[in-house]
Amino acid sequence: MDRTAKADLVSTLNGVFNQSAVVVVAHYKGLTVADMQKLRSQMKQAGATVKVAKNSLAGIALEGTDVASIKPLLKGPTLLAYSGDPVAAAKVAVDFSKTNDKLVILGGAMGTTALNPDGVKALASLPSLDELRAKLVGLIQAPATKIAQLSTAPAAKLARVFGAYAKKDEAA
Repeated sequence: MDRTAKADLVSTLNGVFNQSAVVVVAHYKGLTVADMQKLRSQMKQAGATVKVAKNSLAGIALEGTDVASIKPLLKGPTLLAYSGDPVAAAKVAVDFSKTNDKLVILGGAMGTTALNPDGVKALASLPSLDELRAKLVGLIQAPATKIAQLSTAPAAKLARVFGAYAKKDEAA
């Protein structure tokens, strides 16, 4: 890799670190290419990204960013998982590490907050942004549905009463 390619990579990573809500650092030693492709596809489906970069270049790119606290974790064969959603990258990384023991989560950062492996696992247990939005929409729609049911209920009761009187008159 020549100097210009390294400079481009550092600037790209710096932009990623500035825009990401969460960054997870993990060791991937022993993962096969197929496992890595599976991880990348799962991350992509969740709206997250996995990047393997040289630790020294990633360390330079971290300078001046909110997630600079992950710099000490960049030792050995590390990968970086990041996303704009504060939960997506952590959730996929933790789920993948449960099925594949070769992916070892070292920690991460959410904004200026440094996360240890337990912090990343706790973050992964939270509902994602889309799940929270769905719950909120459900809560907003529920009262409207109940109001509609209440407004139609008296009319339905009256119709049943009139129907009962009509049947009674027919029987007589």
